[in-house]
Amino acid sequence: MTRRCQGLRYRVHSTAKRDQVKLANLLMERRIKLNLTARTKEAAILELLQLLKDEGIQMDWDAVFQSIQEREEIESTSYGRGFAFPHARSDAVHELHILVGVSKAGLEDRTPDDIPVHVLCLLLTPSTIARLYLQTLSGFARFARQEGVLRTLLAIESKPDLIKAIADAGITIDKELMVKDIMRHNPTAVTADDTLRDVANMMFRHGLSALAVVDNEGKLLGVIDDRDLIQAAMPDYRSLISNLNYDMEVEPFEELLKKEDKIKVSQLYRTDFEVVTPDSRIVEVAAMMIFKDCRRVFVTVDDVLVGILLRKDIVNMIIRG
Repeated sequence: MTRRCQGLRYRVHSTAKRDQVKLANLLMERRIKLNLTARTKEAAILELLQLLKDEGIQMDWDAVFQSIQEREEIESTSYGRGFAFPHARSDAVHELHILVGVSKAGLEDRTPDDIPVHVLCLLLTPSTIARLYLQTLSGFARFARQEGVLRTLLAIESKPDLIKAIADAGITIDKELMVKDIMRHNPTAVTADDTLRDVANMMFRHGLSALAVVDNEGKLLGVIDDRDLIQAAMPDYRSLISNLNYDMEVEPFEELLKKEDKIKVSQLYRTDFEVVTPDSRIVEVAAMMIFKDCRRVFVTVDDVLVGILLRKDIVNMIIRG
């Protein structure tokens, strides 16, 4: 049952020279608090908002806090690795505000990796601003992924040193929105030697409808999705559609269950996938996804899989915020 669907790999590259700004240049010492006293994320957010109030900034604070809480209710902004990125886009906000707080003891809220939140990066922005807001969030996330960064921040005793630590990390923000700003990092993948059962279990465990197929070095080979699994059980589905009285000698799904440990990914995966780079412009990628009616694109560097961008991520991150 070998089936290899050959197709053109649509690659979007970005070669234009872009203006960039350092993440550290967006920070202000007066909007940093190194010793948060709060024990919960909600209290920590209020503690950071107080910094803006102390500056004499006027805004509808109840509306701002409600926007932050509504975003938390949709999905927790606790990122893992000891970081959280609460944020909100609101008509009550008139310019981008970035506040950073450090809790030496750690907050009590649950986190995805059970590491207490020690660093809060709170972003507030007007509803009309999306690009810089998303890129700043992405920049903080890249900073959080760097090895040993939490330990470094917890040892810092002064606000200038915190800004210097972020500057030393070399995080820059593009003035254009790029794939790297909203893509999912370290996507779930399978190898050609995995079985149909492995794929089904992984899809169920991670709530996915498709998986990348990679080799032992992480290079992208293809894609396998739920349609491929169903079609493995019904190779004669065209005959069934054209003739509803088509007589099947055996129940296809029952037969598939008998062979699920024997059928390999190599027999099912397709090579008609779309590839972009982390530095591809979101505008170009979104246009390609609409034109080709594709739900996902894979992100590679030198053919090695580094991320995935789903169509729904563009909606969630850019439109919903």
